Amino acid sequence: MIFTRPLAAVASLSAVIALSSLTAHAELIPHLAGLVNVGRLVEQKLDGLNAIWNPKVDEILDNVGKKVGGVVDGIMGEDKKADEWVNVFTHPAFPEYTFRYKEPALCDPNIAGYLDVSSDKHFFFWFFESRNKPATDPLILWLNGGPGCSSLTGLFMELGWVSVPCMVSDDGSDTTVNPYSWNANASVVFLDQPLNVGYSYGSGSATNTVAAAKDVYAFLQLFFKEFPKYQKLEFNIAGESYAGHYIPAIAEQIHGANKGHFTSLTLREHASTLKPVNLASLLIGNGLTDPYVQYKYYAEMGCNSTYGAVLDERTCSTMRDAYPACARLIQNCYDSQNVFSCLPAASKCNKDHIQPYQQTGKNLYDVRKECKGGNLCYEILGAIQTYLNREDVKNELGVKVTKYESCNMEINFRFQLAGDWMRPYHRSLNPVLEDGIRVLIYAGDADFICNWYGNKAWTLELPWKGQKEFQAAADRDWVSDITGEVAGEVRSTADGQFTFLRVFGAGHMVGDDFVFSWLLRFPMISPPTAWTSLISGSTSRNFKLDLQVVHRNEPQIVTSN
Repeated sequence: MIFTRPLAAVASLSAVIALSSLTAHAELIPHLAGLVNVGRLVEQKLDGLNAIWNPKVDEILDNVGKKVGGVVDGIMGEDKKADEWVNVFTHPAFPEYTFRYKEPALCDPNIAGYLDVSSDKHFFFWFFESRNKPATDPLILWLNGGPGCSSLTGLFMELGWVSVPCMVSDDGSDTTVNPYSWNANASVVFLDQPLNVGYSYGSGSATNTVAAAKDVYAFLQLFFKEFPKYQKLEFNIAGESYAGHYIPAIAEQIHGANKGHFTSLTLREHASTLKPVNLASLLIGNGLTDPYVQYKYYAEMGCNSTYGAVLDERTCSTMRDAYPACARLIQNCYDSQNVFSCLPAASKCNKDHIQPYQQTGKNLYDVRKECKGGNLCYEILGAIQTYLNREDVKNELGVKVTKYESCNMEINFRFQLAGDWMRPYHRSLNPVLEDGIRVLIYAGDADFICNWYGNKAWTLELPWKGQKEFQAAADRDWVSDITGEVAGEVRSTADGQFTFLRVFGAGHMVGDDFVFSWLLRFPMISPPTAWTSLISGSTSRNFKLDLQVVHRNEPQIVTSN
């Protein structure tokens, strides 16, 4: 008798062990944990066959087969659904990370999937390969700001209506492929980060930019492991608003790792498995990057914008008088970088410099417009959310979230409460610039929240080896590649390494027609002889685009940048 039940137990244990090999399915780990524990119990009993068999084990083992069968059936059922993954894999330098992806039949040809961290964190990405020359065209990582806003807003709206890969219909019922999008001449990946943003989900979340940067670096390493053909391409990080924090921190993480400066023992031990990231440039649009300088210019934008005053002079005077106290608090944050210094700075400065504008009811992201469509101020976001909440779309993408939202206020609050808002991430640009990596800062001149006055000011005050040259450079006309007319003004070092571009008639979102000139290293001050001839069909576009329409502004939560 003593041998018959243990033999049955061996069969049950084998099933448990087989199940444990399926833990690459990150979402199944909680279900498998209990079965693996049962397996350990059985294994302990098998170690001593002379021991008296515990009747309780009989009861447990009677249920094991049922549980195993149920889980296996569930897994097999999942695999037969539309969310079947093309591949699921890990990386020796990131043992806690798993990468899974599929090829959904949506929009342009694409791949989409998740970067899983252990069993409870899942970052969504959506990748569109270049339609032109994917073997040589540059690679772009796009990040929205917030903090807490989905990068899929960039995919469907943020890059500018002539640049998004797919356009959503007004009622959110379908999408249309855009032949003139960024991925006409570049491969673009949209990443929903930090955790619980957009289609990303899980327990806990990053509460600061540095932690988020580490997850992005892990994503890139697993992405390049699976798709090595992209690893040697010029890699560019682009984004807007709070990405003015994210991008410098991510660039510093990548640049440091490229030079062998690793942030963990595990990375050092597996350095030979890490791929160098060919970091070519950074593009930050209407970003929050150096708050100490930028907060000084809210009064200027409120009373002296190109589009007329939106605040009365008395209010602007009060804002100017309040800036010295705000500056002292921000400097304290810069010096200590702890939450006890940084949180008071964000609280007081936002109250004194942003709240007066909010009370007008105007659009924070475009001083020419009223705020419509809720706190995000843009009605089109409703159509995007409708499309991304369709069950057939979520199933095709392999998405498990109950509800997609453009921005997650909880994440925004967490970052603020952690003191991240006022920290000096502009300092991370110095080592990047010193080693020759190109940086473009651009700003639509109708945006209030991250206005062009403040963005231009911090670029002039940024200490680096080319600062004096940049300060001495002249502002020159910038001619749009699309309209063929003067559409802004640009200041740059002679070699084009560091550039500030002010775009006329644009709000918070302005990621359009200068991007390919930048990526292809055409001088930003030259007439548009550049990239339009390289895009199939683009030279036949005999139309003029109203910049006030083309550069639709990015929706952001009220206190986001």
